Amino acid sequence: MIIREAKESDVLRILEIFNEALIHSTSVYAYEPATLKDQLDWFHHKIDEGYPVYVGVENELVIGYATYGSFRTRPAYKYTIEHSVYVDVQHRNKGYGKALLKFLIEKANESGFKTMVGGTDSANLASIQLHLECGFSYSGMIHNAGYKFGKWLDLAFYQLDLKGPKSPEEK
Repeated sequence: MIIREAKESDVLRILEIFNEALIHSTSVYAYEPATLKDQLDWFHHKIDEGYPVYVGVENELVIGYATYGSFRTRPAYKYTIEHSVYVDVQHRNKGYGKALLKFLIEKANESGFKTMVGGTDSANLASIQLHLECGFSYSGMIHNAGYKFGKWLDLAFYQLDLKGPKSPEEK
């Protein structure tokens, strides 16, 4: 798999991967599939805010994507980011998610962030295992954070300490 910056032409494939997870799992706490316009808006917002979107490509097919963005909007949170990694259903359990997350961690370290947060449904054992294998530690749970597929869902948070900025500022 080659990992590269996403291009606008990748957004349709990103949408397909995202919507499959949304429709068939509790990876996304949402009910309605995103539209192409929604996903294009998401992509342009990430880029406009200076956050990366990377894709994993195998045989010229986007098989997964990874990104991070603001954890909270207040200025003191500027060194903390929350990540997302999604892999196409046909390519899961082959190490692609781990490769994308490790790449994302490397880029976040290069960008001077201090903390990376991942939120995952508490029943998503594959995601929890991925976080633990990549050095994240459990940092808390929000019980009954979502409701989907006729049941209440608990949202587990995992965090990873990054290198942080050389000279953090309070502005």
